[in-house]
Formats: sequence, C-alpha cells, structure tokens
Amino acid sequence: MATMKDIARIAGVSLSTVSHVVNRSRFVSEEITQRVQKVIDELHYKPSLVARSLKVKETNTIGMIVTASNNPFFAEVVHHVERYCERHNYHLILVNTEANHQSLQKHLERLLLKQVDGLLLMCAEPQDINVEFITEIHLPMVVIDWWQQPLKADIIHENSELGGYLATKALIDAGYTDIAVITGESSKPLTVNRLQGYKRAISEYHLQYRPEWIIESHFHFEGGIEATQQLLALSKRPRAIFAMSDSIAIGVYQALWQAGLQIPQDIAVIGYDNIELAQYLSPPLSTIHQPKARLAKNAVEQLVKRIRDPKIPLNIVQLTPELVKRSSF
Repeated sequence: MATMKDIARIAGVSLSTVSHVVNRSRFVSEEITQRVQKVIDELHYKPSLVARSLKVKETNTIGMIVTASNNPFFAEVVHHVERYCERHNYHLILVNTEANHQSLQKHLERLLLKQVDGLLLMCAEPQDINVEFITEIHLPMVVIDWWQQPLKADIIHENSELGGYLATKALIDAGYTDIAVITGESSKPLTVNRLQGYKRAISEYHLQYRPEWIIESHFHFEGGIEATQQLLALSKRPRAIFAMSDSIAIGVYQALWQAGLQIPQDIAVIGYDNIELAQYLSPPLSTIHQPKARLAKNAVEQLVKRIRDPKIPLNIVQLTPELVKRSSF
C-alpha cells in the first residue's frame, strides 16, 4: 500500500508538501499540487481517515441528534441534511433517540467518542438531560427548529408565528369563521408561536374566540384522531380545523372518515409542514410549507463555517413559511 513517503519520493517534493496537498492545510502552488496529485492518482493512494483525524484533529464527521419518533417531517429534514453534508464532504452520524429522554445523554457521549467535528440538534420531544453536561460540550453546535435547553449554538428555524397566522387567515379568506386549532404540546415554543398566529388572525378579523375549540394534543397521528373526536363531541362543532402539523392533520382525516364526514364539505382542514405525503391524501391537504431543504442547507453550512472558524459570532436565521393551497378547504 502506497504511503505519503512514496508519493514525496516519486514527485520529488518534501513529505510536508504532500501532507499539505492531501490535507489542504496550507497553500501549495498549482504546479506542485498537480504533480503530487498525479502521483496520488497513479498509486491509488487513499489517506487514512483515522490518522488524518489524529493529526489535524478533524474527522470530517458531523453528528446529528433527532429526538423524534414517527413524524415524517423530521425524516424529510434529515434526508436534506445528509444531502448537504455530502456536498461539503462530511459524513453524517445520525442518532434518533425515539423520544427516549433517558438515552439522549448516552447518545451524545457516544458521538463525542466518535470525535465528531460538530453537532446538529433537532428536538421533537422534551428531554430530561443534565444541563451542565450539555453546556460543557465544547463543539460547534447548530440547533434546527428548537432545543429544550439554552445552548451556545447557532439556531436555524422558521417563523412559526407567521405560519400559524397564514394557516388561519387562509381559512378565513376561504369564508370559514368557525375555526378550531389542534396544537402540539404547549411546552414547545413552536406550539406557542403558531397559536399566537392563530389568535392574531382571529382577532384581526373580529371572529368569536372559543377556548373550547383550542385542543392541546401531540405532533403525531394519534393526537390528531383524539383531538378531532373531542371537537366532534362538542355541542357546537367548528367548520374548519387548523392542525399544527401534517401528522396531526392525517389523524384529523382519519377521525372525520370514521365519523362519516367529508372534507371539505363538512369540515375543512389545513395542516402544517408540507410533508411529501400531504399531496397524496384524499383530498390533497392544504398546508403551510416549512422550508425543510433550506433549514437543512442553512444548518449544515452554518455548522461547517463554525467548524472552520469557531470565533465567528453566533447566528440566528429565521426562514419564512408559505401557504400551499390544495383541496382540503
């Protein structure tokens, strides 16, 4: 197996020059770089990633923690994260805690043992973790969407208050005035923000505010079913439902079908996230598009910047959601 010493001898350069060409750790003239690269190609030389990581203290590996279980939104974000990591020549190690809060710290410790260069954190469920442990992690970190504990990290998220407003306003513009909302857990900032958007639209259009039409649930299918059944049991039913995630909306569809009701003839529905499945429901689901690809792109690019220069100021990026109108209202 060829070594860097072999390459240096054949190319007629020093060993350190070969190292700088391979690791791109210092400027080397174009002529010498091409000469060294030609020998590398001829010898089919493959640098040892382990040896390189020990010398330059980098592994070109990013760790990602996702605390989600069955919400398709997170799977789609992860897909885009993998794509952008590949573009930047980083390997992604993905850990899904499956909403098991007790395993989060264990998974973080394992990622640190893998000597990852940075961490992407995407939280779906509240986590019980030692705050001192996570604040003592001295690695570049980027939070996608939100994270339970305050961190010294960049944040990439979407304007969820605006998204809640756009969803409610779309129903109002379509002529609906009796609008219920099924939320996620109230402990989550995005739930609070989307509910603020809902309330702002209701107030702005001078509609009657009904507390019984605000049902706190969970961001998954079963939550949508149970919350819709509660709404249908009311003496005065709403004529439209804003589901704070497409997963909730799928549960709404199921509960309405079980009750023999049609969408949108009996009750209109709008979701949130614009997961791929939304367009294939019957009828296709109107929803608020979360820019998943841009969330992933911004998160990966920001993390790579911080890996290369840890001293850059912390950055908070807020992306803008958009209405996707289909046939559910």
